[in-house]
Amino acid sequence: MRHKRGSAPLAAALALCLFGSATAHADPNALWTIVHDKCVVDVQQHHEPAPCSRVDLDGGYAVLKDIVGERQYLLIPTARIAGIESPELLDPGATNYFGAAWQARSFVEQNAGGTIARDWMSLAINSALARTQNQLHIHIDCLRADVHEALRSAAGAIGPAWAPLPVPLVGHTYWAMTVGGADLDANPFVLLADGLEGARADMGLHTLVVVGTTDAAGRPGFVILADRADAQTGAGGEELQDHDSCPPPLPATPATAK
Repeated sequence: MRHKRGSAPLAAALALCLFGSATAHADPNALWTIVHDKCVVDVQQHHEPAPCSRVDLDGGYAVLKDIVGERQYLLIPTARIAGIESPELLDPGATNYFGAAWQARSFVEQNAGGTIARDWMSLAINSALARTQNQLHIHIDCLRADVHEALRSAAGAIGPAWAPLPVPLVGHTYWAMTVGGADLDANPFVLLADGLEGARADMGLHTLVVVGTTDAAGRPGFVILADRADAQTGAGGEELQDHDSCPPPLPATPATAK
């Protein structure tokens, strides 16, 4: 990624993306500033997305490398959308940001050195209580090994309707459902709002995680996971991701499928 002039202010802005830090808490609009004032302007004026890795003006989103982890990326709308609680995410015809984030996993794979098995790839959005930024962003990174094993062991209990997952994930009880397809055509925000009782009225208290799957017959799909914040947890699905390591890439063969 080629950085353009004004790199010192840009570096300071990027430092604000270190989630969980005091700096990030001091500027909850850091991601919006980077995307709106830097990435979009750079594409419009110079036809380059820097400091983002991709800006899709028609699709309405940008992809930005997070400074946490070697491979983690964020998908961020180019429109002002606060987070999971924003009602426009449920409008008919709303952009499927999760679907776009799944396609953007290619940036994670580039940094990992090759194609990562789809059941190790994950997307996560934290609840309003667990985030530090007031601009919607979906975390794109590999799955934790213990979460991968838990989902593998519980695969037979996960179906096309929401149901409590029979095993805890990082100490929390998630709801889970499956959807089919190589691409994420279903909108997880809508699945949550319409599928879990009371979710539409308090979307901000929920977190969503999407994990790729491949069934015994080799058919691709996804597991959608949801949790709700309570007095003990802010419901941050990002906790299911591993920002430190990914499994080895799949062997490079013509038959390798994503």
